Amino acid sequence: MDQAEVITVIQDGVMTIITVAAPILIVAMVVGAIISIFQATTQINEQTLAFVPKIVAILVVLLIFGGMMLTNLTDFAHRMFGYVNTMLK
Repeated sequence: MDQAEVITVIQDGVMTIITVAAPILIVAMVVGAIISIFQATTQINEQTLAFVPKIVAILVVLLIFGGMMLTNLTDFAHRMFGYVNTMLK
């Protein structure tokens, strides 16, 4: 396994991580910003007000994008096992 193959494997892993984590992180940031703006305008400083909507939004995102995330992770695992198989030959 040469340097180019190692870089390809690392690049594939990073891209898989980004595509799997991006929907959850984007929704959490958007919901957090909306709740922060709401708290700043109403001057409500309740910690659970920011926490509960984020959890609900993340659960909804997991229901919507969970299949895509699982498919990306299993495809990545198959590719990695393929790399191991080619290295052993």
